[in-house]
Amino acid sequence: MAKAELNNGQSLYAVNDLFIGPKSHVSARYLIRSGGREEQHSSSGLIVSTGLGSTGWLKSLFAGALGIASSVVASGPPFIARSEFEWDANYLLFTVREPFPSRTSSASLVFGRVTREEPLVLISQMPENGVVFSDGIESDFLEFNSGTQATITTAERRGQLVV
Repeated sequence: MAKAELNNGQSLYAVNDLFIGPKSHVSARYLIRSGGREEQHSSSGLIVSTGLGSTGWLKSLFAGALGIASSVVASGPPFIARSEFEWDANYLLFTVREPFPSRTSSASLVFGRVTREEPLVLISQMPENGVVFSDGIESDFLEFNSGTQATITTAERRGQLVV
């Protein structure tokens, strides 16, 4: 499972994935920290996926990115990405949706692994309508507005597959 914990004490768990970004179709503004790197970002948000959720939204994002890369690179895709991973993996993967490089924002820190030892940290720069929601349930969200810090890690709770 994934866990988003805000600096105001609120937290939200996800079985499949977390979305962090704007409520509507506008650009999210935030500072992103991962693996010792840090960037200012403008994008349509981020998806953080668990292994269980890797067959859904994350797979769709990988398919789109690979399709674009294949079209741009004449010789085909420069690598073969494995979008799915074990449902009980002890890590998460994140990807930034539609990163926009500009004079004030970068777009090189757009994909990575999240663990308890190396969390993903996001600091909102959106004055209003910033949200964190899980598993596609938009009506159940945490507000993620200016100054709010979200720390994303694997959850202390574990899912259990029942067959």
